[in-house]
Amino acid sequence: MTAHEHECEHENGHAGENRRRLTVVLILTGVYLIAEVVGGLLTNSLALLSDAGHMLTDVGALALALFALWFAQRPASPRKTYGFYRLEILAALFNGIALLGLSVFIIVDAVRRLSDPPEVVGLGLLLIASGGLVVNLIGAVILHRGHAHSLNVRAAFYHLLGDLLGSLGAVTAGVLILAFGWYIADPLLAIGIAALIIVGAVSLLREATDVLLEATPAHVKLDELREALLGVPGVTGVHDLHVWSISSGRHALSCHVVVTPDAYTIATLEAIRTLLRGHCAIAHQTVQLETAELAAEEDIHV
Repeated sequence: MTAHEHECEHENGHAGENRRRLTVVLILTGVYLIAEVVGGLLTNSLALLSDAGHMLTDVGALALALFALWFAQRPASPRKTYGFYRLEILAALFNGIALLGLSVFIIVDAVRRLSDPPEVVGLGLLLIASGGLVVNLIGAVILHRGHAHSLNVRAAFYHLLGDLLGSLGAVTAGVLILAFGWYIADPLLAIGIAALIIVGAVSLLREATDVLLEATPAHVKLDELREALLGVPGVTGVHDLHVWSISSGRHALSCHVVVTPDAYTIATLEAIRTLLRGHCAIAHQTVQLETAELAAEEDIHV
């Protein structure tokens, strides 16, 4: 089995596991969404309604992530030679924007309530938010096992993490209202929760944008990689070295390697390919060997 085949099999296994995780969490979230909407209206709690609103975006985010995972497994075509892997990144980008928009809406509504906090039914808020906390905790644990392998799943995980914080904030607000009658705790905690969601959303958007702009993956140090290539026997130069991400966990590299005439061999190419697989786990490689004479004829960019 080649390194590329092993990578594809490994990634397809992750995709199957992630689809199952997303399906389970989508069902759990959808069921409890209904309970939170009803509970928020009955208790007049902004913390609970904001959490329900975020949970509504979670249902959409989870459904979008699930669709993107399924669609991304379609085979490549003559027009889409890399396949549809980037659909996962687009889904993550959309979910990040949705998180930002929702957070701004919550903050605006909460600031309006600060001047005149409405009365909230503390006991109802506490009971419903506690149930939401349990559901979100289960969902977050399920998705956490797969979020390191997929930016798309990470986006869904951040949505659930925001919900988890929202439920925790709503529980805290319920306790403060029941114990001290502090109705202002409801909008204050809503603002705090929204601020935390914004931090996660900005990080998610930065990662998604890096993939779409074909930035060098974070785990690859280009200068160190260049030095490692120059350490291969017979290699005298490296130029046009580019490393980018096709999607989460799928990285590609292309470069021109200048070698001495006696090193212009398959053995040198294999040594370079082995180094690349071990140095930064890049299985999709395009390496062009060339002598100094050939390199001099090219328009070298990097």
